[in-house]
Amino acid sequence: MRDALPLLLAGLAAAAAGLWAWHRYHFRSFWLLVGFPLVAITVRATWRKVALGCGLTKKRQRWWFTTVPGAIASTGLVKVRRRFQRVAVDTKPFMWLPLPTRHGWRVTVHTLEGQIPADYSQAAERLAHSWGVHAVRVSSPRPGRVVLAATVRDPLVRLDHLSASGELLKVHVGRLETGGLWTIDFRTVPHWINAGATQSGKSNLANALLVGLAPQPVALVGIDLKGGVEFTPYAPRLSALATTRAESVGLLDDLMAVMVDRMGLCRTAGARNIWQLPPGVRPIPVVVLVDELAELYLMADKSEKDEIAHTSTALLRIAQLGRAFGIYLFLSGQRIGSDLGPGVTALRAQCSGRICHRVNDPETATMTLGDLDPTALVSARAIPAETPGVAIVAQQDGQWYRARSFHVSEQTAEHTARHWSRLTPAWSEIAQPGRTAVLDETALSDLLSA
Repeated sequence: MRDALPLLLAGLAAAAAGLWAWHRYHFRSFWLLVGFPLVAITVRATWRKVALGCGLTKKRQRWWFTTVPGAIASTGLVKVRRRFQRVAVDTKPFMWLPLPTRHGWRVTVHTLEGQIPADYSQAAERLAHSWGVHAVRVSSPRPGRVVLAATVRDPLVRLDHLSASGELLKVHVGRLETGGLWTIDFRTVPHWINAGATQSGKSNLANALLVGLAPQPVALVGIDLKGGVEFTPYAPRLSALATTRAESVGLLDDLMAVMVDRMGLCRTAGARNIWQLPPGVRPIPVVVLVDELAELYLMADKSEKDEIAHTSTALLRIAQLGRAFGIYLFLSGQRIGSDLGPGVTALRAQCSGRICHRVNDPETATMTLGDLDPTALVSARAIPAETPGVAIVAQQDGQWYRARSFHVSEQTAEHTARHWSRLTPAWSEIAQPGRTAVLDETALSDLLSA
């Protein structure tokens, strides 16, 4: 017996070390074979108590056998009889079997009468703490059904770079908290607002976007009102760059002229947008990158009033009409508030894509996310300063997600801009009236094949 005890302890230690190494070096197989089965059993076993604690149960009348004490006999014994009667019981929502995902699990729940998905969204944080997971996200694929997607650990702590998307105007810039790709697709969501304080990851996201768009047959245009310090290193891949407000006015006027010219082209061909035009005459898409949006609206004195009004009107018209004619906006800024004027509010209404990094004031978070989902504001304000690149993103599926962009150094972005400079179309070919820069179908074919 004494000899068997050390062997038993050694075996247990070896098994524990093996499980730790398995968990450490190949978490996916460990999760599928060991972790998930235990979690699935725990979730199903504790669902009644968790639903009751989170306020997701309903009182229902049920027929039940109850024990009712009778009269006390002379012997001191209590006569107990069973009675079949209706009693109020807490009924939990029906839950299907959990299914494993890459970073956790998901399960479908049937809502009870009077419940809506918002009831489960409000209880998401309580559900996460009850099950001991990183986060629980709620979605509703159809009426009466709610999908609870649990993330066991934060997938945004460490990010691995992925290859290019291989599709025109689509860039993989990071990952979502669900483990899926964070994709900016201008064909689906044409205009984006990117808000964030200094050192929040806002510029890194612009670098990731430029690196993803550089190999594609598109024209990139920059408006950098920091004097050009942000976008000048990427000038080899930019068809045009404005570094002052006066230059921005001229560039926006050129974009308006390009848009009007493409309107006439589509009208002559009987097309609703440039993507319905034949490949030989289809104009090249233009992506406009704006840094420090607030600088376009700030007024030092009344002499700048007309210039600001002209800039505001041009940006708004491009946001309203540019999508059909291949002109897309990516607007970045530290401060985006209603105090900048009605032009900013109107421009925000045209931008379906919303990205909010850590901000210094609640007004910017409200302007960026408030009209989409008020619950996203709490998550946006809770982003810590030591996690640059983390943001709250409104995706094209109507949901908001916590996401983080891949780290792209300035040196990498500069090298990419120089490497793909041969794809940069001259701005004179794009902006000259009556002359349209055609989308390079050969470069597009190479992109799709890659």
